[in-house]
Amino acid sequence: MKLQDIQMRDPFVLVEGDTYYLYGTDENVWREGYKFDCYKSKDLEEFEGPIRIFEKTPDFWADRNYWAPEVHKYNGKFYLFASLKAEGVCRGTQIFVCDTPDGRFVPVSDGPVTPRDWECLDGTFYVENGEPYIVFSHEWVQIFDGEICAMRLSHDLTHAVEEPRTILKASEAPWTTPHEHKSYPGKEIYVTDGPFLHTLSDGRLDLVWSSFHEGDYAIGQCISENGIKGPFVHKEEPIFGKDGGHGMVFRTKEGKLMLTIHMPNHTPDERPVFFPLTETREGLKRV
Repeated sequence: MKLQDIQMRDPFVLVEGDTYYLYGTDENVWREGYKFDCYKSKDLEEFEGPIRIFEKTPDFWADRNYWAPEVHKYNGKFYLFASLKAEGVCRGTQIFVCDTPDGRFVPVSDGPVTPRDWECLDGTFYVENGEPYIVFSHEWVQIFDGEICAMRLSHDLTHAVEEPRTILKASEAPWTTPHEHKSYPGKEIYVTDGPFLHTLSDGRLDLVWSSFHEGDYAIGQCISENGIKGPFVHKEEPIFGKDGGHGMVFRTKEGKLMLTIHMPNHTPDERPVFFPLTETREGLKRV
């Protein structure tokens, strides 16, 4: 299949060997959820798939919001971080493991590793000085001014070993604007979605994340000179500001820096899209 044939939100690319692995939220985004798939490519143009990497079993806890799967290589294995939810259970990030990036993943954490009484989504993975972290969104549906938080994980990724620490609030960024939602008329809402951490070539840490900018889904960034501890300093303008978001950064097999997002931001037209990036003193910039 061609890239434009794949309906997907929240795209994530893992490069392993000579193969690109593409993960994301599938066509069941707003319906009952039961699976995660991946696609494989040698050139980011022609893709093989879908390849099933997880399917709900009768005893698995979550039955909806199978969102934002990411796969990270860590200590020789591959770990799937994904957002999930059930009736009466807060949305959270569960961690799964597999020996290969396209095999069948099994749970490694006992349910979500994010706080059980928080509505959370879009957990991503980051390792600093050998210590593993989950960075995730504390969702606006619970607190209205969405946050991005970090927590250190156990070395086997089964549970958190510290309380979450807030990295940013959505309203603090100069580029974000309030989002209107029909379920909360008159309420001022600021969204945080899709955090991803990229270490710049000069050692600074660039946090890429999504919110709304003048009515459109958009991607901004903030930069820390001191790793995950921060503080993270917001950039004035979004990297991408027109009806696309939930981005992540990867390098091609040739070493070129790429941003992948989904656009447009409405179902069923969303597709994964790739943009070349360059690094500047001001952070990441689309070429």
